[in-house]
Amino acid sequence: MKKLFAGLLLCYSLSVQAETQLLDYIVAVVNDEVITSVALQDEVRTTEAKLTEQKIQAPSRQELERQVLESLIMGKIQLQFAARTGINVDDNALNETMRKVAAQNNLDLQKMRTVLEQEGLGFNQFREDIRNRMIIQRLQQRQVINKINVSPREIDAFLMAQAKQDTSKSATEFRIFHILIAVPEAASPEAIATKQKRAEEILAQLQAGADFQKTAVAMSDSPQALEGGDLGWRRLGEIPNIFADALSQLQTGEVSNLIRNSSGFHIIKLVDKRGQSAQNIVTQSRARHILIKTSEVVSDFEAQARLEGIKERIERGEKFADLAKAYSEDYSSASNGGELDWINPGDMVPEFEQMVTRLPTDKISEPFKTAFGWHIVEVLERRQQDNTEQASRMKATEQIRQRKIGEELQTWLRQLRDEAYVEYRLADGVAEKS
Repeated sequence: MKKLFAGLLLCYSLSVQAETQLLDYIVAVVNDEVITSVALQDEVRTTEAKLTEQKIQAPSRQELERQVLESLIMGKIQLQFAARTGINVDDNALNETMRKVAAQNNLDLQKMRTVLEQEGLGFNQFREDIRNRMIIQRLQQRQVINKINVSPREIDAFLMAQAKQDTSKSATEFRIFHILIAVPEAASPEAIATKQKRAEEILAQLQAGADFQKTAVAMSDSPQALEGGDLGWRRLGEIPNIFADALSQLQTGEVSNLIRNSSGFHIIKLVDKRGQSAQNIVTQSRARHILIKTSEVVSDFEAQARLEGIKERIERGEKFADLAKAYSEDYSSASNGGELDWINPGDMVPEFEQMVTRLPTDKISEPFKTAFGWHIVEVLERRQQDNTEQASRMKATEQIRQRKIGEELQTWLRQLRDEAYVEYRLADGVAEKS
């Protein structure tokens, strides 16, 4: 979020400086809404600043404007869909995210407002940008991510396939750059041929030495285009099978041939790879806790105060287990005196895990807050555990899930785009419809 805050801050700063210099006009109509030239140029400047920060060479201004406009169009289409389906972000959720953004930049909300105002920026506009990002995240979560399931049979098949591979390869992570030339679902043979020719021309440029990330920013239809096509570090299981097959033929620094699937034509580059240890030794903690939930009638202050009182009673000699049974609102553990199963890294929400990790054994924490409410916790013991088999299944589940999310999200976004009415209003007055 720190990068998000810095990027938005730079965006609004540049917007203020240029706002009075631009003649505003409509550059695109998206269903029943418009995108203006000022909005486009604001986002172009933000993207230029981000590319500079990431040391990615920007393409020509015209190419960058085209990519940024497509990104704005997709954002607006998703926000419109969210509005139609009742997805929104209320002020409480927005304020909580704003507090996290501020905290990760070593600020509180008031100080963040002051920083923005000192730059001559609008705090309300900053909030709305964050709200829109949250709405899109919720939309994608509901429409795609929450529908992704990974069955035990898929995990077993995945692990069996890994066992047949070179173990060093299955434990390897690959950093990949990606370019997509998208082909609509109902494209004619002529349109497909045109897209293929464009993809072949891009591949020829890359093979002749063109910078991959600059080319991705300028030419790719992938959601990662404005990040230079960077897919980040991925294990083989997180990579679509069609990419994995091509990847196995590449050395570090090499670019694949064209890869064709239902989404269009793809080009990937193997940037780097790194190995990982196959054995997974973790520190497990056995702990017990007492939870007090907040509500319309129980404020944060009251929940915290109640736990402080309970902690004092324990320190005076009353039994933790008895008070957990009497007062804890985590009913699944309250009946067991507040005791939890052995906790592995990643099992709990971050705030709870951080407290358990740093708390000495046999010491009761101060009250602290998570998304579930307010807690006090006591760590009873710790142990080192070989968690390799469980970790392998968890990693397999996540790799399969991430691969499915990537594929399904791309398909869903393409369908949204194909169903939308988009009209481009060019500067010379000529309109194009899509």
